[in-house]
Amino acid sequence: MSATSLSVQDPSRVPDDNPLVEGLERLPVRSTVIVIFGGTGDLAQRKLLPALYNLAHEGALPDHIELVGIARRPLTDDGFRERAREAIGRFSRRAPDAAVLDGLLRGVHHLSGSFDSDGLFDQLQELLSELDVSTGRALNRVFYLATAPEFFAAIVDQLGRRGMHEHDGREVRVVIEKPFGYDLESARRQNHAVLHYLDESQVFRIDHYLGKETVQNLMALRFANAFFEPVWNRNYIDHVQITAAEDIGIGGRAGYYESAGALRDLVQNHMLQLLALLTMEPPTAFEANRLRDEKLKVLEAIVPPAPSEVAAMAVRGQYSAGVVGGSESPAYRSEEGVAADSRTETFAALRLHVSNWRWAGVPFYLRTGKRLSRKLTEIAVTLKPVPHLAFQSSGSVGVQSNQIILTVQPDEGVSVSLGAKIPGARMRIRPVNMEFHYGTSFLSESPEAYERLILDAMRGDATLFTRNDEIEALWGIVDPILSAWHADTRSPIAQYPAGSAGPVEAATLLEDGRAWRRL
Repeated sequence: MSATSLSVQDPSRVPDDNPLVEGLERLPVRSTVIVIFGGTGDLAQRKLLPALYNLAHEGALPDHIELVGIARRPLTDDGFRERAREAIGRFSRRAPDAAVLDGLLRGVHHLSGSFDSDGLFDQLQELLSELDVSTGRALNRVFYLATAPEFFAAIVDQLGRRGMHEHDGREVRVVIEKPFGYDLESARRQNHAVLHYLDESQVFRIDHYLGKETVQNLMALRFANAFFEPVWNRNYIDHVQITAAEDIGIGGRAGYYESAGALRDLVQNHMLQLLALLTMEPPTAFEANRLRDEKLKVLEAIVPPAPSEVAAMAVRGQYSAGVVGGSESPAYRSEEGVAADSRTETFAALRLHVSNWRWAGVPFYLRTGKRLSRKLTEIAVTLKPVPHLAFQSSGSVGVQSNQIILTVQPDEGVSVSLGAKIPGARMRIRPVNMEFHYGTSFLSESPEAYERLILDAMRGDATLFTRNDEIEALWGIVDPILSAWHADTRSPIAQYPAGSAGPVEAATLLEDGRAWRRL
C-alpha cells in the first residue's frame, strides 16, 4: 500500500507575478490518513473529495496522505478510486490536473460494511496499522463522519472500544457533520456519547457556513477597520436582517426535510452562527476557545421565548404552487414523500434580541425559506437615520439610512450604502454603493468552505468549528419555538407562492416602519 507524495508548497502552481497572493500561503500539515465514513455518499462525492483535490492542487496537503472510504456497499479499492475520480471531475471548482489527481488517488483504500459492525472496525484498525508501517511515518488520523446522525455515537463507540480514539505520537480527530441533535435533549445525549471517549479538543463539529470567506471576513471587517467598530452598537445600529433564501425545493429529500424543517435546517446552526459572529465582543486572540467563548456569551444573551411569546416573534410558512425561474413548481404538500397534511415549515422568520450592553433594544430579524424568488445569503446592518431634514427637496430621494451588506452567496463581497449628491445645481441626495468583491479584489476564486475546514481539521485548528456548549446554547434558543409549533396543531400554516419572497405574515415581525429587504 503506497503513500501519496504531495508537496506542501508547489512553486510551479503559484504565479510569482501576482502581489495579491502574499499572505495566502498555507501552514504545513503533518502526514495524515483521512477516513471518510459514508465515502460513497452525496456529501463525500460533491464536497469532500473535490475539496481534497483542490487542496492537493494548491500544494496544501501534507507530504503523505492516505484516504480510506467506508460505505455499506461492496467496493474494491480500485472501484472507490474510480468513483472518486469521477466525482472530482464532475464537482471540482477547477478542471482536474491529471498528475495531481493521480497523486491524490494513489493512496486510496475502501472498506465495506455497516457502521456498527465489529468486523468493519477490526478491518479498519488493521488497515491503519498497516499504513503506519508501509509509510514509515506516524500518521495522524482524521475520522470524518459524513453519515446520518444516528450513526455518530455508534461510530465513536466502536472507535473508543478499540482504543482508536487515541494513539501514541499521533493526533486523532473526529469531524462530525450537522445536524448535531434533533433538539436540546438529543444534542445533550449526543454530546455525552461522543465525549465519553473523546476529549472536546478532538471533536470538530462542522458548520460549512463558517468556512466561507465572507463569514470569516466579518471578523476582519469589524476588528481590522477603525470606522466600523465604533458604530457597532445600539447607539448607531437600528436593526439587522439576516437572510438565507433558496430558490430550490427539497430536491427529493422529503425523508429528511419532513423531520427537520427550515428552523432546524438553517436557523439553529448557520444563521445563529452568523448572528453570533456579527455581535460578539472582540476576542483577545483569534484562537479557537477564546473566539468560541465570545460567541457563547452572545448566544446565552439571547433570551429564549416563553411559549406564549412565540406567535409574536416567529412566523412559519409553506410554499404553495408557483413559478420559479420560469418553471412551474408544485406545492410542498405535493412533493414526493411529503404528507398531504404536513405541517413542516419550509419558511421561518424570527425576531430576536441580544440582551447585553452593546445590543439592548436592537432587533435582529432572521428569515430563511425554500422556493423563494432567488438564492441569496446576506447580512444587512442598517444604521439609524441622520436627524437632519435639510436635504429633503424636490427630486431628491432623501437621506436614507446607511447600510452595510455582507453577501455570503452567491457573489461573496461587502457593500456600503452612502448618501451622495446628484450632479447639478441643487442639493439633491440619493444612495450610492461602495463595493468590493472577492473575485475582483484578490484576482482569485474564493476557496470552497470545505477546503478550509478540512485543512483546519487536519491541522487541529478548531476556530471555525462548534464547541459542545455552543451546540446546546443554539438548541436552547430554538427549542421553545419548535415546541410551541409542535403543540399547535390547529393554526393554519401561512402559505406563499413558490417564486415569491415568502409569506406576507412575515412582515408582522418588523416594527416601526421597517420592511424586509427585497430578494
